[in-house]
Amino acid sequence: MSERALATSGAAADLLSLTKPRLSALVLATAAGGMWLSPGHLSVVRSLLTLIATAGIIGAANALNCFIERDTDRFMARTRTRPLPAGRMEPQVALWFGVGLSVVCLPALALAANLLTAALGFVAFASYVFVYTPLKARSWASVLVGAVPGALPPLMGWAAVSGAVEPGGLALFALMFVWQLPHSLAIALFRKEEYEAAGLKSLPIQRGEATSRAHILAYLTLLWPVALAPSFLGVAGRLYLVAAFALGAALFSLGAWGVAKRLGRPWARRLFLASLVYLSAIFLVLMVDGGAGRA
Repeated sequence: MSERALATSGAAADLLSLTKPRLSALVLATAAGGMWLSPGHLSVVRSLLTLIATAGIIGAANALNCFIERDTDRFMARTRTRPLPAGRMEPQVALWFGVGLSVVCLPALALAANLLTAALGFVAFASYVFVYTPLKARSWASVLVGAVPGALPPLMGWAAVSGAVEPGGLALFALMFVWQLPHSLAIALFRKEEYEAAGLKSLPIQRGEATSRAHILAYLTLLWPVALAPSFLGVAGRLYLVAAFALGAALFSLGAWGVAKRLGRPWARRLFLASLVYLSAIFLVLMVDGGAGRA
């Protein structure tokens, strides 16, 4: 491969990395879950276009987040190799890439789905870029704000099919919102030094690790019943109810163990990984049981 081809390939890979593909894939999967579970019908073509437009909005928000945090990213091990802090890309490229994606994908979402879905997408985009991102350097409460755009994609998927904000879609929103709180605090605990070096605020830094563990347990306690709501609202059936109860009990037990034993970063990292397994399992059973219930 020629040097020019290698350079082009590298630039494309760097642009893709701005969208945070792994995070975007997780969020997009929840949007697809909302579409699958929502009553009504959307053609295969419109469904694909809706998901592509949603992916573009998620990618745009992440690219602009990378642009805004390009200086603080240099101080964190998981972000210092990104194109901007590593010096492989000019900041203006990331800025216009993010702006361009949002300008194209928000109208595309309105056309592929409906105006309601596009409006929810705009709220997710704007709150992530203009509220959550700058707040991270000011207060640990950014975790609460950031949970809103992270929870909107399944509601967007639901609204794309149903054309309305309904209890079932709101249950998915609530599940994602509450799940993010212990998940994010676990990250803040085991990456405490990196947050401090980057000048970012987190609950462990501002209130201490004991308070952080207590918050984690409180959110896990709330997550347990919230995750059962889709079954009671008819979105899924008994299989999901049993699975959600068991998975909630397992995650709560891990959190309670950490609080009781006053455990530190190894436990926090284990909880972070367990929360990812929990979410994957919850949505898998939800889509299987919810899909079977509508068939």
